[in-house]
Amino acid sequence: MTQILPAAGTLLIADPFLKDPNFMRTVVFLCEHQEEGSFGFVLNRLYDFTLDQLMASAEGMPLPVYYGGPVQVDTIHFLHQYPDLIPGGFEVAEGIYWGGDFETAVQLLRDNEITPRGIRFFIGYSGWSEGQLLNELKEKSWITSKGNQRLVFEIDQTAIWKEALKDLGGEYEQLINYPIDPQLN
Repeated sequence: MTQILPAAGTLLIADPFLKDPNFMRTVVFLCEHQEEGSFGFVLNRLYDFTLDQLMASAEGMPLPVYYGGPVQVDTIHFLHQYPDLIPGGFEVAEGIYWGGDFETAVQLLRDNEITPRGIRFFIGYSGWSEGQLLNELKEKSWITSKGNQRLVFEIDQTAIWKEALKDLGGEYEQLINYPIDPQLN
């Protein structure tokens, strides 16, 4: 299978042997890819704190927050499936929106007008400077595929990396059984 070129909506699936502690066995959902650089969110790293522990406006809402990446870990971002209810978001891929009015999103959750299943919060993000991501793709650090709602909003974050590889099938599906360090095998 040929790698797809990075673009908004692409999943970056970490190669099984990628040792970078920020990205080992992760799946990153790219929200933007331009010549000047790229950014996205790690989908499968649960953060140590819940939303109500990080944001006073979310008091009483112990929703999971994911570690979006090592850049600006003092910022909260979100992906969602509610463009008609949360103003200001941008469609990244079919049915997947980035950002919008945070306070509206929290209030809709509080009022049970939207479900946590359709929104995912991140602290920080993953970013690449000009040419950096393309170099990492040439080095085969990442396997690319098209993002989809099922993986982006998967409840079991521990399954996302394996499921993303299974979706590609063939030789990629075999990678889920590879050890992190083949020398230890």
